[in-house]
Amino acid sequence: MAEESRRSASPEKRRPSIFWLMAAIAVPALNLLFKYDIKGSLPKTGPYILTPNHYSDIDPVVTGYGVWRLGRAPRFMAKASLFNIPVVGWLLRKSGQVPVERARSRAKADSMKAANQIVDMGGAVIVYPEGTLTREPAMWPMRGKTGAARLALQSGIPVIPVATWGAQAVVPRFQKKFKFRFRAPIKMIVGEPIDLSEFEGKYTSKRAIDGATVKIMGEITKLVEEIRGAKAPAELYDPVQNGQTEFGLPNEIQS
Repeated sequence: MAEESRRSASPEKRRPSIFWLMAAIAVPALNLLFKYDIKGSLPKTGPYILTPNHYSDIDPVVTGYGVWRLGRAPRFMAKASLFNIPVVGWLLRKSGQVPVERARSRAKADSMKAANQIVDMGGAVIVYPEGTLTREPAMWPMRGKTGAARLALQSGIPVIPVATWGAQAVVPRFQKKFKFRFRAPIKMIVGEPIDLSEFEGKYTSKRAIDGATVKIMGEITKLVEEIRGAKAPAELYDPVQNGQTEFGLPNEIQS
């Protein structure tokens, strides 16, 4: 199924765009760096929200290239600070990525509006529900933020969970050091759309948004269990309850 999807790209990938330039530069290098094993497929047309696990700073590259291989153009909700980097910021803006400010409520509302515009035009947006690298000691998914659920309930479009594993061998968690490995194995599983029908029309309800978030994180965790061949902890890790900062480096690394 995944092989068929890669051979038949979506119209948005076939259409000339800045993605062509980025792919021409990046794909040869990525093919040397990673060897993908992809299970599952993505819709060739139409909007959806893709929700991956997050355990390495190189995750967006790993997930984005996986999405490209499956025939879609990857668009992320990304940290706003990345848009201030010369060249990188220009590429992010031109390719339709969505800047996210963590601290300001007005900026967050603007980010949600931009993401809604992407899905309204039939595009797909990638949202990391955890909001940052997982703090869970063994790199299992942790408690999620509500952005993906909020966007899904407002727009009514499908949420598709995805899990990747292997990126930590190239860029270990909480480290900026790049470890080159020729064709490092990357496993990727794309799940089925998550059934959020019980929360339909309840996008103003905090209980519904929280419930949808828990369900999204649960489906991501199931895929991570499958990809790792192991069982995750019974409850999602909560960094606050474990005395951790939610963003930046964990306390033990800062000290």
